[in-house]
Amino acid sequence: MEEKKKLRCPLGVPGGIIAALIGLAGIIMNIVNFDVFNILISIALLLLAMPFVRVTMMIHGANDRLDKLEEKIK
Repeated sequence: MEEKKKLRCPLGVPGGIIAALIGLAGIIMNIVNFDVFNILISIALLLLAMPFVRVTMMIHGANDRLDKLEEKIK
């Protein structure tokens, strides 16, 4: 009987990618409209989104490695 692999839903990855895309779109739109305050907010959103994706991917990778170690122990 095959063991079913645990499904890990990397919810942070799509959320971070969407936040990064919104940040990029906001930067472009606000440059066209010369809105300096909102450009800063869009840049901040972009800079927050990128590490969020990386941290989420690192956590899922660590969980996968822990599962392999648990299987070796059993």
